[in-house]
Amino acid sequence: MSVKKDIMWRVAIVYIAFLLFGLLIIGRIVYLQVFEKKTWTDQANTFSLKTMNIPADRGSIYASDGRLLASSVPFYEIHFDAACENLTDRAFNKGVDSLALGLSRLFGDRSKEDYKRSLIEARQKGKRYHLVKSGVNYIQLKKLKEFPIFRLGRYKGGLIYMQENRRVRPHQNLAGRLIGYTSKDINGNVVGIEGAYNDQLAGIQGVRLMQRLTGDVWMPMNERNEIEPKDGRDVITTLDVNLQDVAQKALLQQLVSQDAQYGTAILMEVKTGEVKAMVNLGRDEAGYYREVQNYAVGESTEPGSTFKLPVLIAALEDGVVDLEDTVDTGDGTFKYYDKIIRDDRHEKGGYGKITVEEVFENSSNVGMAKIITGAYKQRPGDFIDRLYAMRLNERLGIDIKGEGKPEIRYPGEKYWSGISLAMMAHGYEVRITPLQTLAFYNAIANNGKMVKPRFVKEIRYHGKLVRRFDTEVLQSSVCSRSTLRKVKKVLEGVVESGTAKNLSNPLIKIAGKTGTNQIYNKKYGYKSASEVSYQASFVGYFPADDPLYSCIVVVNSPSRYVYYGNMVAGPVFLEIARKVYATSVDMHPLVTRIDEIPLDLPYSKTGNRQELRHVLKELDVPIENAHTPSDWVSTEKKEEAVTLSKRNIPKGLVPNVVSMGAKDAIYLLENAGLRVRLIGRGSVRQQSISPGTRAIKGDLITLEMTFI
Repeated sequence: MSVKKDIMWRVAIVYIAFLLFGLLIIGRIVYLQVFEKKTWTDQANTFSLKTMNIPADRGSIYASDGRLLASSVPFYEIHFDAACENLTDRAFNKGVDSLALGLSRLFGDRSKEDYKRSLIEARQKGKRYHLVKSGVNYIQLKKLKEFPIFRLGRYKGGLIYMQENRRVRPHQNLAGRLIGYTSKDINGNVVGIEGAYNDQLAGIQGVRLMQRLTGDVWMPMNERNEIEPKDGRDVITTLDVNLQDVAQKALLQQLVSQDAQYGTAILMEVKTGEVKAMVNLGRDEAGYYREVQNYAVGESTEPGSTFKLPVLIAALEDGVVDLEDTVDTGDGTFKYYDKIIRDDRHEKGGYGKITVEEVFENSSNVGMAKIITGAYKQRPGDFIDRLYAMRLNERLGIDIKGEGKPEIRYPGEKYWSGISLAMMAHGYEVRITPLQTLAFYNAIANNGKMVKPRFVKEIRYHGKLVRRFDTEVLQSSVCSRSTLRKVKKVLEGVVESGTAKNLSNPLIKIAGKTGTNQIYNKKYGYKSASEVSYQASFVGYFPADDPLYSCIVVVNSPSRYVYYGNMVAGPVFLEIARKVYATSVDMHPLVTRIDEIPLDLPYSKTGNRQELRHVLKELDVPIENAHTPSDWVSTEKKEEAVTLSKRNIPKGLVPNVVSMGAKDAIYLLENAGLRVRLIGRGSVRQQSISPGTRAIKGDLITLEMTFI
């Protein structure tokens, strides 16, 4: 074979190979387009299309009187589909100047030229989802929809807007920790009312079909592909904004003046358990007081002397003491094993022998320790059982997340020791939250019935009632009726003659208990660098004779050398009580109607008869000689009526205007041709030209006026 033929064969083989390879590719393309088109199209769509959730409008939170506490306000992100198929170049070029000017004036953040340049650039590049502005409010959106180009809508003008809701609080930090907040972490929202009622507030999300554009930007597709979200429900709380504000200001003022670490105040209705105010103020990193933690609900601490109430109830219920029994408190110190318990008066010689009633009213640690150790030393379990029977070792089970667990050890448990009874007797070696303490005192005010503290009254949807929350009874009675009468007496005695005498006032009778206790630190114990930190508290109810409200105030670590409960927490309690008294009609005595009121007729000036008759008739004042035949009359106040008598006004002479008002006097004198000058106000006491003299036109007459 010649070289030429050999080359031809090789070229032919290569040609045929390429031809077969090309036919194979064409065949594969045809196969994919015809037989597997649907499969690959669906798979491609999974990468270019996806569904996204549309957040529902979160329900609002309201105070008990309907005032807004928290609400979701819509804001919008504005985009421009610069490659919109129905937006012609002519329409764009005609309206872009006016659109840019409108955007610049509406938002005031960029110049007209800057907006115009960005819109033209987006048009030239064919951007389908060009960001115009974020954080636009609803009013701005309404105006923006009227601008050139954008007024054509989405499909003709390329206007795209996405809504996002932001949570706002009209009263800012007021009750901030109780109201709570929303969070987007893996655990969801668990703070305050927002967290407790999140299922009600959140609503049901909708669904929107989105298309991916260049640059991993997602744009919503046709609105017909959307599933609308369902709005959340509204929560009506028990809070009173006015009382919350008073409680916050009173507590804040005391925290600042005492340079305290944190404080809490709670106000609750006795019968219903409705919490009307809850304040939690703590020092933040910058040193300012704000709602950083819900101390009222979550902070379990040793309560100190406020725990003496259930301790006394336990002793009274078991019959180991009565209020008239005496206790020898000695010089104010009591050594029990290796622990020395002291009264506040130990440096002044103590209280000596006093009654059980005086032990409580004067908050004697020695007296309470001697009562409890003397009665229960051989049977400590009976004492703890009494405390457990009063439900003091259980959570209240409130809806707000994070409630602290009470700690009351039982004999034989870890950390129980020989001094545990004596320490518990005056509020140590137990832990309880302020809200749990208040719930117990509220039960005493409520004739023994313990109710669950309640923060929410109703759930509503678009104004219609969905659910109403009623009062929940936790325990029908925490003690017997006889014990209840006794402890009410001593709680009143604390304010009348005991440790809280400074809270006694003539307006509102208060019953309660002071608490002053050292704060235990796990690292340093009760002392740090030879210094002791204290917690001051006062808890009680008012009015004492017919309780309507209960309240607790706790101030942690006051550092101005004043740390007693009556001096630190008591004034806050009293300020709250006074505000409640001033604004509550139920707390004021009814006004007795007096059927027969002595008639006290009003003073009336001399003047025009018709006008006087009209006024006296409107005031329902009896009139004598009402039909006196004269246009001008004098008046005289008698016991049962105002008598009218004729006053002559002769023509051409100066009239007598004494006892008339300025209006009538000026009218008569100017009609007589005189000029009038007034001195003072009221009715005419004296006139400078005597009545009855000839009136000379243009003469000046001076009237001295006076109030009778």
